Amino acid sequence: MSDSSGAMIEAIGLSKFYGPFAATQNISFSVPRGQVAAFLGPNGAGKSTTMKLLTGFMAPSEGVAKIGGFDVSTDRIKAAEILGYLPENGPLYLEMTPSEILKFLGAARGMSGGHLTERLEFVATKCSLKGVWGKPIAKLSKGYRQRVGMAQALLHDPQILILDEPTSGLDPNQTHDVRELILSLAKSKTILLSTHILQEVRAVCSRVILINDGRLVLDGTVDDLEQGTKGMEARFRELTGASR
Repeated sequence: MSDSSGAMIEAIGLSKFYGPFAATQNISFSVPRGQVAAFLGPNGAGKSTTMKLLTGFMAPSEGVAKIGGFDVSTDRIKAAEILGYLPENGPLYLEMTPSEILKFLGAARGMSGGHLTERLEFVATKCSLKGVWGKPIAKLSKGYRQRVGMAQALLHDPQILILDEPTSGLDPNQTHDVRELILSLAKSKTILLSTHILQEVRAVCSRVILINDGRLVLDGTVDDLEQGTKGMEARFRELTGASR
């Protein structure tokens, strides 16, 4: 059953081991309804692994992941119905066009008729895809492929979004547009946003979850990360062991 407590994304003691190596270890946090939370950490910290655990793309060695109150290990289909996930370098069928792949993915989610047509028009506009709507994905730039990935995450109008580096490969204008899109979506959705760009955190997030070496090292507000006049970059380096 879904949860009425307001926690839409929950990590409860999540760990993932590969033999003796811990990709993540005892990660616990929750994101309430309507919040945009930044999920930060240096390369190799375990961000993408944690996101895969939360979305059910990977099974945890220990712990529980919940989406909208649904345990993704036992109720993955119900969790997937309310979740939009943009993975890092998400796979796309390169021989298909944005129009074709989004129609295919919509049909796979049980969407059809006027509802599917309406949602296709929405994502084509919001993700600025109309200019390449009929062009093979193989011929698109990395930035446009990223927009197709964002479109598939938004297509079924999910309550919850988990976005892994959504502005990766985008030029400054495209990055601005995606940030504006995230801000507009934040009015009605719960968002967990992984990024390396601290300016992005300031622009769109109200909460910061920071991991390092697979462990949680900070869970607080953006002001907590900036720690007064110290500055976000300096505090990030301090918490991740790179202050020198």
